[in-house]
Amino acid sequence: MYAVIQTGSKQYRVKPGDVVEVELLDGEKGKEIALNNVLLVADGDKIQVGKPTVSGTHVTAEVIESDKKAVKVIAFKFRKREGYHRKRGVRAHHTILKIKEIVVG
Repeated sequence: MYAVIQTGSKQYRVKPGDVVEVELLDGEKGKEIALNNVLLVADGDKIQVGKPTVSGTHVTAEVIESDKKAVKVIAFKFRKREGYHRKRGVRAHHTILKIKEIVVG
């Protein structure tokens, strides 16, 4: 059984036992959260596709780590022969989740 969930404007294919790194969510380490934006649920040959989400379905996940910083992404702008250059660095904050179960309602 697997599901496709949406969180932080990104989609993830998850199944029970998976560890997923998503954009920052509210929740403390060790707490369980419910992800309600389930776009698709597949159990063998039985597939449910949502319009846009599958009603009554949610994914339960445990927060393993919250507010983890990702790898720094460098944005560098440069114009030749004009003495112009700008360097900016960004480190996004992420939450690491362990998927517990997929509840089909």
